[in-house]
Amino acid sequence: MNARTEQELLTHTEHHLSNAHLDALEEETIFILREVAATFERPALLFSGGKDSLVMLKCAEKAFGGKEGPSGIGRVPYPLLMIDTGHNFPEVTAFRDQRAAELGAELIVRSVEDSMQRGTVRLAHPGESRNVHQSVTLLEAIEEFRFDALIGGARRDEEKARAKERIFSHRDSFGQWQPKAQRPELWTLFNTRLAPGEHFRVFPISNWTELDVWQYIEREHIALPSIYYTHKRQVVDRRGMLAPVTELTPPREGEQVVVRDVRFRTVGDITCTCPVASLAASASEIVIETLAAEVSERGATRMDDQTSDASMEKRKKDGYF
Repeated sequence: MNARTEQELLTHTEHHLSNAHLDALEEETIFILREVAATFERPALLFSGGKDSLVMLKCAEKAFGGKEGPSGIGRVPYPLLMIDTGHNFPEVTAFRDQRAAELGAELIVRSVEDSMQRGTVRLAHPGESRNVHQSVTLLEAIEEFRFDALIGGARRDEEKARAKERIFSHRDSFGQWQPKAQRPELWTLFNTRLAPGEHFRVFPISNWTELDVWQYIEREHIALPSIYYTHKRQVVDRRGMLAPVTELTPPREGEQVVVRDVRFRTVGDITCTCPVASLAASASEIVIETLAAEVSERGATRMDDQTSDASMEKRKKDGYF
């Protein structure tokens, strides 16, 4: 596609792509966020500084409106929780801290490295990705703070295991997800009964798609970490993905390092998250790219989802997000 054709498509789409459905999605999300605040004693919002958690945070601001203080920002009534692998992109963690400070929100960070020091996490080898081990640290944080509900930004369109999720997803006393034991959800009636030691994972943006998220970011002018937009980065071609070259992920023997214009569709642990080739420098330009995408963001960028067809489902059964 030449530059003129792409610009014509962008102009045409801006005039004809409706975002009226975002009002219904936002309304549903706000309802769920309020339902959590009203139902549970010790909820927390999982906050990574990524685009989905930032969309949730925007909806939470609207859900609990009220103007407290000179900033005019509504106070979110539950803490923000981050499970840090220690291998996150610095642009994202810096933005996470900045956003929490702007809101005056309580930010709780628990680290996989702390679990490693306690001996509850043991790596098979020093170069192993810590991403899967977040489950252990998360369950330790749930026990420490006695959380009874964790609000997450997972969406059903991301991956087939996540497509099985209920909005209010029950976890047993071991923190495990049993897909065949989930409770029916009829209209807006949710069964939130808990036995001692159990908790819920709640997914208010389950029904959103990646396109919805970007249209909402554009409409609401939501600020994001810079790596979501085009930038130049050293990468190598690895299993059909553009693996970033960093101290944690050096090139392997025989791999050729090149500098490409890329952006991240999703952000996570450096060791398993890859960017995609892109020149999109704004949310509106990413909307155009998303319309043409044939693979979900996790399928296109997450190496940890490529290990097997059931890799995500196995991690979720063990307590993953």
